[in-house]
Formats: sequence, C-alpha cells, structure tokens
Amino acid sequence: MSGDRQNGQLGEFRIIRSHRPDSQSEPVPELAKKYSLTWKVTPDLLGILNDSGLFENTNPAWFTTLGFLPDEVESRSFLSFVHPDDLPATEAAFEAVQRGTPVLKFENRYRHKNGSYRWLSWNTVPEGGRYYCSARDVTEHKEAVNALLVTERDAHLREQFIAVLGHDLRNPLAAIASAIRIIRREAQTETTLHMLSMTQGAVDRMTALIEDVMDLARSRLGAGLSIDRGVVLPLMPALRQVIAEIQLAQPDAKIEAVLDFADPVNCDPARLAQLLSNLLSNAVSHGAATRPIRMTAADEDGQFTLTVANQGPAIPEKALEMLFQPFFRANAGANQDGLGLGLFIASEIARAHGGTLTATSEQDWTVFRFQMPRT
Repeated sequence: MSGDRQNGQLGEFRIIRSHRPDSQSEPVPELAKKYSLTWKVTPDLLGILNDSGLFENTNPAWFTTLGFLPDEVESRSFLSFVHPDDLPATEAAFEAVQRGTPVLKFENRYRHKNGSYRWLSWNTVPEGGRYYCSARDVTEHKEAVNALLVTERDAHLREQFIAVLGHDLRNPLAAIASAIRIIRREAQTETTLHMLSMTQGAVDRMTALIEDVMDLARSRLGAGLSIDRGVVLPLMPALRQVIAEIQLAQPDAKIEAVLDFADPVNCDPARLAQLLSNLLSNAVSHGAATRPIRMTAADEDGQFTLTVANQGPAIPEKALEMLFQPFFRANAGANQDGLGLGLFIASEIARAHGGTLTATSEQDWTVFRFQMPRT
C-alpha cells in the first residue's frame, strides 16, 4: 500500500466529489446524537466516511466485530483494513459511490485486530458530501456456502466411489467366477478341484463384502438405502430360499422356521430376504451351536413381523446399544468373516420399509424383531 494510503489518502485514486456540496451536509455530531440509541445497540457496523477514505464516526459494533476502538479505525484509511485480494473490487466500489451511485450488498474481507479476517456485506449511500455505511458480518454464511460446495464435491466423490465398487470391482470378480465355472467343466484332479472350490468361495466372500460396502455407502453417504416396491411379488419363496441357503452353508445349524402370513406383502422381497439372511447368519455365528435357531414370520395387528431368536449368553447392555452401528462386533472372539455390517444393513432395510428392527437379550435367548406396516 502506498504512503499516501497510509496517511489516509487514496493514492492513485482520482477523487471525485460527491453530487452535493459540503455546505449542505448535516454535521456528524448532530447525526450521531439523533440516532444515538440505534447507533449504540445495532450489531451492524455503522460508519460515516469522508471523501478522503477516512471514517469520521463509527459505532461500538466495530469493536464487537473487529476488535478495533473508534480512534483505531478513524485514524486510518478504510482500505488499510481490506484483505489484499479484495482491494481491486473495493477500490472500484468506492469510485462508484463517489460518483453518486449507492453500493449495496458489496462483500469483502476486513481484518480483525487479532489478524484474522471477517466477511462483511456493505451498503453505502452517498449523501451531503459524505458516505453513510452499514456492514453486516456474513462470515458464518460464507462458511456455510463453502461447506455446501465441499459437500457437493464430496457427493461427487461418493458417486465415483460407488461406481468403482459397482463396476470396476464387481465386473472382474464376475469374470473370475465365470472362468471358474468353465474350468470346472474340464477334467480336474482332486487337488485342482479343491483349489477351484476355494477360489470360488473367495470370490463369493469378496462379492458379499462389496455389496455390504455399497449398501453402507448408499445409506450413510448417499440418499439412503434404496428399495423397490414397484411390482408386488410374493415374499414367502424369497424367505424360504434364504433359509435353505443358510442351512446348506451351515449344515450343523438347526433352524426352526414358522412362516404364517398373508402373501404378497407390500415390500421389496429381495431386501427383506437380505435382512433375514443377515439375521440368520448372525444367529449362526453367535448362537449356541447345539441349540436351535427359531425364525418366525407372521401378521400381528396390521403389522408384518419377522423374528430371529438364538440361544446363548446374554449380550451386555452396552454392547446391545451398539449392535446396529456399522463395523461393531458384540463378540471380538467370534467368527470374523465380513466387516461387521450385517446388522447395520438389516436395520437400514427396516428403516427404508418404514419399519423397525430391535434386539433384546436375556438369559439364554437373544431375539431380533422386525416390524413394518402391512399397508
């Protein structure tokens, strides 16, 4: 900044006189006295600026907002407080108001006494050879706008993240699975068949993990878990298939299932099958191996209700409160397959259906209960 500016002048500014002669101006002290109450209590910064770029009078809000006392503001050019990046636009605005054009909602950054900067929104009106200014601190609004821009950028990154999981990872896995099926048709030794079975199992686990992470991304980072109720399909076959698959994968597990409800149900059968699969898998992993798992699906008082109960030690109350949090494991010593997302995803499926998923755990029995309106 030039020496002229430091002395309260505008340096290279071409000073343009106001559209009214100074003889018509109202004395500053009288104006301040006339509006003394508003002048003192308003949270907006108020000031009367002369043609040389010096404030002749300022209100207490300057100290509240920027930490400067009146003599610290009124002894220096207003440009000395402006952020360097905002100087060109501020100079242009001052030239406009000198020509008699009011400047409204002009934003720039003013330096705080502590060295930081605050965003101010100015209204400046020329009158009687002076410029009457008011400024509102809009720093929080500007930060909120910037945060929104960051959120939009994050949303774009989330879309890319889901696209990578949905396409760039699943497609190669599908190709591997297809290659395994083709190779199986050829003559194989016992060793190579065993290796192919292990590879297929790894592909299946990776596919399940990818689906879980995609559901986490959709529910936590996107617009929520999606369900499809467009076509009403029977739910009973989907639930029976899940029970058969779990039983096939865990032949030692004893599953006692009672399905007694009016079908079809207004739901997304694939998603409710996923919910049941997660609950049954959890029951198999954490329940007593020699005791049966009881599963029921029924209509109760206008609600569709699905329960899965397994026997075993009661879950501690603090752990029970965290069961539906992502990546949480109630038992660190349990089977560590998966990412600990099953119960979280099940609860999100329940919520997407307008229902609830709750858990209770007492002596010998832990019960998960899903309920949703029939209509």
